[in-house]
Amino acid sequence: MATTADIKNGMCIDLDGQYYFINEFLHVKPGKGAAFVRTKLKNVVTGRVIERTFNAGVKIDEVRIERREYQYLYQDDLGYNFMNNETFEQLPIAKDQINGVDFLKEGMNCEVVIHAGSETILYVDLPVTVVLQITYTEPGLKGDTATNATKPATVETGATVRVPLFINEGEFIKVDTRDGSYIERVKQ
Repeated sequence: MATTADIKNGMCIDLDGQYYFINEFLHVKPGKGAAFVRTKLKNVVTGRVIERTFNAGVKIDEVRIERREYQYLYQDDLGYNFMNNETFEQLPIAKDQINGVDFLKEGMNCEVVIHAGSETILYVDLPVTVVLQITYTEPGLKGDTATNATKPATVETGATVRVPLFINEGEFIKVDTRDGSYIERVKQ
């Protein structure tokens, strides 16, 4: 058990049976009345952000989480199969627990966030950026670099990314896995 004095950014707490990360907090000491802590909490499962105010000195349930590196192996009817890089133990993870699943490719190392007490998987984070090959897009034309126009392109994982007009099939691009946006062209 922790108190509101122990609150810090990134801390995970159990609130009403759900897990939340503390994004922001502010200790407030008004001139009149008791002190309190104003927080912004992000739900671990849904990603929804809520605001919650705690009175000073209130006990909160801190949740111990661990971040472990796993390697993505393959997908089957059980889900997406990952292997622990230290113990070589394999486990299937459901699609809805993986952030950026459209950009997941075999052999990629990902960070699995696990509740340390019960060993349950909370979610999987892909690397912030990945390099993927374009498998299909309309051909680019000479001089298409002047405007900020984009076109759809299918990458090797099957996802569609909006890319500049000068990008051609077979080229490699860097993609942000958080929002699926094009970052830059990569020379291979």
